[in-house]
Parts: sequence; C-alpha cells; structure tokens
Amino acid sequence: MISENKILSPITIRPIEPSDFVAWKPLWDGYNAFYGRQNETALPAEVTEVIWQRFFDPIEPVFALVAELDGKLVGLSHYLYHRSTTKIEMVCYLQDLFTDPSVRGRGVGRSLIQGVTETARSAGINRVYWHTHESNSAARLLYDQVAKHTGFIVYA
Repeated sequence: MISENKILSPITIRPIEPSDFVAWKPLWDGYNAFYGRQNETALPAEVTEVIWQRFFDPIEPVFALVAELDGKLVGLSHYLYHRSTTKIEMVCYLQDLFTDPSVRGRGVGRSLIQGVTETARSAGINRVYWHTHESNSAARLLYDQVAKHTGFIVYA
C-alpha cells in the first residue's frame, strides 16, 4: 500500500481581531474545560466579557494571538507584559495557550509560542515565561523542546 503524501496547510499566527469572538470562544471554553472550569465551575460570563474587552483596550497590557489553519481558528495564546523586581525591562507572561485537539501535533502550539516570543521581542521584551500543570505531559513535551524548565514551583 502506498501512503498518500499530504501537504500540510501553513499555520497563520496573528493578533486577535474583534470579529474573531465567535471562533475564539469555543477555544477559550475548551482551554477552561481542560483545567476543570466548566459547568458549575465555569468562569462567569462577565469574566470572559472583560477578558475579551481587554485584548482591544490600548491601556491594558493583555494581548492575544490566534492560530489560523485553512481559514479556521485552531489555537489561542493570551499573554501580558509586566514589570519585574529582577529586571529593568518588562517581561512577558504567556498565561494561556490552547490548541484545538483535532490539530494537535501539527505545530500549532509551537507556532503560538514563537509568535508570542517574536511579538514580545519586537516590543523590546526578551524574557517570555509560562507555567503548566505538572500532569500536562503532552504540553510539557513541547515546552521541554522550546524552553528551559527553571525548577520553580508555583503556589497560589
């Protein structure tokens, strides 16, 4: 049997736009469900509305990139710039990263991380960091390839 050589469509990483809400919301809901925020523990609608508005408020240091594949949104990354007590310049915290399960393993997560890193660097920010749950082994496989595990443990 001869296997068919499928050419993969390119992944486009771009800033989120106001018209993306309907396509972004299922990704946001999927991200939150992955971390147990669904049904009775779901985020209140007001939180989602405020987060969405922050992406387009020039005063807010909160931003979003989306991944588009074949004209469909398939991933999101939300990040923010903040001050640090150990650096003069700002740093970038990649807070949320999610890829539609149907396209995992195709480089969407890696492309989103790269997009955030490039966007931060173009803003003069050289440090991008994030954290994940220790049980998120699929994400950790990617993170171990693109970044260094610093050994820090997060408490909340």
